[in-house]
Amino acid sequence: MKQIRLLIVEPGAEIRAAIKNHAALENFAADEAADGITALKLFRRNDYHIIIMEANLEELDAWHVCQQIRKSSRAPIIMLSKQSSEEEKLLFYEIGADDFIEKPFSYKELIARINVLLRHSKLHEDYTPRRLIFDGLCIDIASRIVFVDGESVMLTPKEYKLLLFLAKNPNRAMTRETILSEVWGDDFFGTDRTVDTHIKTLRENIKPYHNYIGTVWGYGYMFKT
Repeated sequence: MKQIRLLIVEPGAEIRAAIKNHAALENFAADEAADGITALKLFRRNDYHIIIMEANLEELDAWHVCQQIRKSSRAPIIMLSKQSSEEEKLLFYEIGADDFIEKPFSYKELIARINVLLRHSKLHEDYTPRRLIFDGLCIDIASRIVFVDGESVMLTPKEYKLLLFLAKNPNRAMTRETILSEVWGDDFFGTDRTVDTHIKTLRENIKPYHNYIGTVWGYGYMFKT
């Protein structure tokens, strides 16, 4: 099995060393960069499974680094930041960040989040599972049936497609426009409030697991795991 390789983009040498040491305990390899320019040089020379990046970088800012990475890679990106506004987080989510961790943080939690993202990325890249299971909520992709605590629930085709799309993109904020494009198609001529209506009925149908579908105020929705 190919060794998992991380790119750690962090100005603080002590934090980089601590992340690298904890990653080594998982048998992960790691390269380090103290700034955005070095990070992009390393990224263009190597393949990485996970990128961990400080949100506030000097010389070349993290927003542009993240944007450049997303042009050619689907590797999950975890952002680190001492203080981040909701607007900043949404901006990073919009350009492709997968997770956000506020400093100071637990290195064990960071490793746990890395492992979760690795599992999800392998689901997308290597195979399509028959079922997606979140506690008592089960989406059977083969039969297109959704189960709540073992009992099947009746969803409309659009509600099913909406739930499946969000569940396949966990912890990623999705705009209403993106959801409309992916679920209804580019030829849909209604308003983005159609999404709100379907989210409302979908939540009712999957209770008590409706809280998996979170609202990102002023932006859209997120399937939270």
